Amino acid sequence: MAFEKITEQSSLYNDLEKMSVHDLLVGINKEDQKVALAVEKAIPAIEKLVTGIVERMKRGGRIFYMGAGTSGRIGVLDASEIPPTYGMDPSWVVGLIAGGDFALRNPVENAEDDTEQGWKDLQAHNINEKDTVIGIAASGTTPYVIGALKAARANGCLTASVSSNPDSPIAEAAEIAIEMIVGPEFVTGSSRMKSGTGQKLICNMITTSVMIQMGRVKGNKMVNMQLSNAKLVDRGTRMIVEELGLPYDEARRLLLLHGEVKRACDAYRAENA
Repeated sequence: MAFEKITEQSSLYNDLEKMSVHDLLVGINKEDQKVALAVEKAIPAIEKLVTGIVERMKRGGRIFYMGAGTSGRIGVLDASEIPPTYGMDPSWVVGLIAGGDFALRNPVENAEDDTEQGWKDLQAHNINEKDTVIGIAASGTTPYVIGALKAARANGCLTASVSSNPDSPIAEAAEIAIEMIVGPEFVTGSSRMKSGTGQKLICNMITTSVMIQMGRVKGNKMVNMQLSNAKLVDRGTRMIVEELGLPYDEARRLLLLHGEVKRACDAYRAENA
């Protein structure tokens, strides 16, 4: 049976250029409402992946996202948000995009068609068997990603795929296949829409769950976040006020002295034990 790409099927809507702005927005929103339900069906696979990542990360493993175009950008976005949000070193979650960082803002011709480059990009980071490689491709057919997954799996890495077509080549290449079937896009083939939204949701679920399991959240607070702006300093100060019952100014002084909420609280408790 030939592999069928749902992501390339014709939109359920037609004559878009004749629609009013209101009708366009209502149609896009109606399609977007399907995304969360599609992601919900993938939770068992996502749970299996997160459990495997945590086990490996506790032994020093890392997460690598691999993708091209929109998929690559979403992986890079998720990876780049981990250090400021959870205080993790940037090397712990890495986003790689076909064509390199230049491709984040510019199309790079034929970059995604190179089956060897993905593994080369991983080797530049000294990939090893404790690491996890997550390939993202709405179509499920991106050679850059498939080649990287096959090589990573052969070398003992945990591998997973995120795609919007069932039984795709990328799913076959990965140990854990996360299939988020959102149906045809509002604009035919424009996978930056529902597929991209679903990919972002799944990446959020993966890294947020992993960071919580790794102890980077207490209660519901980001206790290891970086103090990179005034808003975050104020947020951290209020966390310490709530946790220790200190006046705001003293909590702020303690936070700035120790650089993060968790260290500040631990130091205060040690000094006042």
